[in-house]
Amino acid sequence: MSAPSVSFGVGPLSRAAALIHTLVTVEALLLAASAPGLAGLLLLRPDASNLPLAAVCLLPLGPALSAAVYALHHRDRDLTDLHPARTYWRGLRLNSAPALRLWAPLLAWLTVIAFTLTHFSATGLPGWWAVLLGLIGAGSLLWGAHALLLTSLFAFRTRDTARLAAYFLFRHGRTTLAAASLLVLAGGLTALLTEALPALLAAPLLLSLLHSGRPVIAQTQQDFTA
Repeated sequence: MSAPSVSFGVGPLSRAAALIHTLVTVEALLLAASAPGLAGLLLLRPDASNLPLAAVCLLPLGPALSAAVYALHHRDRDLTDLHPARTYWRGLRLNSAPALRLWAPLLAWLTVIAFTLTHFSATGLPGWWAVLLGLIGAGSLLWGAHALLLTSLFAFRTRDTARLAAYFLFRHGRTTLAAASLLVLAGGLTALLTEALPALLAAPLLLSLLHSGRPVIAQTQQDFTA
């Protein structure tokens, strides 16, 4: 008896090729969607006074990241039926406004924290305030990681997404720790090598965030969607 045939496009090598193709395509589209802001960042001098302008330049990054998460979550595994570009643009169309409603306030809040820390000596506050502000900033970034997953994959109201992101920040500690590890990795790559490297590796980092966020996604689907 002959062995059962396997259709082309569904084997392990084909799935690996499909994943690589999707990651490369999503990475290229993410960079293209956020290119205006990233170009503006390159023109800014590394000075604390430019922090508000840097925040404005980073505004397009929020919708671009959200569309990338959407495309990676809905990616095809079959090499013969890949449409990552079409999925990315659909995610950008669906998620741009919801992502901006969360991303813009988060950027503004982080800018205030960063500006305060870079001018801390002028505030006259005790040193432990700097540590507290640093912890608040880190917590805000981790909240943003949860909010990115939720706003990319679900159509909740902005305030409901914000509340769920805060809830999952403590409810799913492993996901939060995984997000913290990715943020540390991105920060380390920026500090040790170049600021461009985290942007060039954004798609694999977001795929890791999606993988670690599966408990959050599963509970949201089970408990908070009809």
